This record gives sequence, C-alpha cells and structure tokens, in this order.
Amino acid sequence: MEEDTTNNTASQPVIRLLDVAKRFEMGETVVHALAGVSFEIQQGSFVAVMGPSGSGKTTLLDILGCLSRPTSGSYWLAGSLVSKMSDGQLARVRNHEIGFVFQNFNLLGRTTALTNVALPLFYDGVGRRERIRRAKAALTAVGLEDRMGHCPNELSGGQRQRVAIARALINSPSILFADEPTGNLDTASGESIMALFLELHKKGHTIVMVTHERDIAEYAERIMSFRDGRLVNDEWLKQNQWQQSENCLAG
Repeated sequence: MEEDTTNNTASQPVIRLLDVAKRFEMGETVVHALAGVSFEIQQGSFVAVMGPSGSGKTTLLDILGCLSRPTSGSYWLAGSLVSKMSDGQLARVRNHEIGFVFQNFNLLGRTTALTNVALPLFYDGVGRRERIRRAKAALTAVGLEDRMGHCPNELSGGQRQRVAIARALINSPSILFADEPTGNLDTASGESIMALFLELHKKGHTIVMVTHERDIAEYAERIMSFRDGRLVNDEWLKQNQWQQSENCLAG
C-alpha cells in the first residue's frame, strides 16, 4: 500500500534497527529468533507487530525495550547506539523513556490502583506527596478517577489494563511498548483500550504494539508482519482511526 505520511513527514526516526539478529543456544540446538531485521520507526508513529507464535515478535519487543541485547546487528534508540550504553544508562532509559504494557497487567493484587500506578515513582525516589499527585493525574487521564482506591480484584479486565497503562505513563515516556494489550479482554473492553491508545498516539506518543489479532492491528497506522524471525511485510494503513476511536468512546 502507498505510505500515508500525514504524521511522519517532519518526524525523525526514534527507533532504527540494522541487520539485527538474536540467537538462543539450547544445548546443541541454536534457535534463530530474529534473522537480519532492519527497519526504522518514526517519532510519533503507531506500529503494530504481527506474526504467528515463534515468529520473533516478542523477542523483537524485548530488544526494542532494552530488556535484551541482540546477538548481532545495531539498534539505535533516539539516536543513541544501545550497544554502547552502560547498564545504568539502560536502566534510566527503561525507567524514563519507555513505558511497558503487558497482556497480564502485572499489577500487585493487594494494593490499590493508586499505589500500583505510583510504584515506579517510589523506586525512583520521588516523595510521597508528589507520587500521589502524579498517580492521581495518570489515573484521571485514563478515565479511572473514581476507581483509585480499588484493588485489581475489584476492577474489570479493561479497568485493570487502564491502571497498567497509567503506570506505564507515570514517568511521561515518549515510547510505549505493548505486548498483546487486549489479549485477556472481551471485545468491548479491547475496543475501549484501543481507543485510549489512539488518544495517546494523537498526543504524540510513539506506540509499538504486538498483537495476534488483525482487527486490533488495524488501529495502528503501520503493520509489520514477522515469520521465522524475519520481517516479511511492512504495510501502511489509511488514516481513519480517529473516527473509529470516537465511535468506541461514544459506545
């Protein structure tokens, strides 16, 4: 499809991979999870990564999120070569430049939504009053201002995922990585979460989302398809998602 450059003309690559490979050795067996992957993602883009199980998409997300290093090849994040970063620099990138959203929410079950969201600030040494202020603002931003004192078991799946998104946003990251964010949700809750992602994208966040579902991937502006560790298709979509978002919010 022809590339729609509505949101990309003036932006700069925030992610650049050049011939990235990742191999895992299991005894005498070598698994090639990624094999010579190269691409760029522009700042402010919304990209979906698709592929069957074992295609390398989760391995890719781990590398993009600085949770794993490639076996070979080069990865630049916001213009910096990741392989040259120290462990301390990588930790700062993960804590301040990147937000993670997972399929299983990864929330603490016996603490409130407010405490879950504020937790990254606690580990960052932020004072209690400021933690509470910022956590309340993040929960309000995802529409949960009336559920701040509830624990995860008192929330629906969609509400739990909104808490997880608020936690990912607490340090104002420029990039969000989401691994199957609607995988444990019903259709209506999934649509609500995708409407929220669209609003975050509209505000300038770069979003890279792994999903198995084509209808979820089509909320993005670009779909990258992987098979056997290789990028086999890179598709740009028409920009009709804002109306889709408005319909979801109205419903």
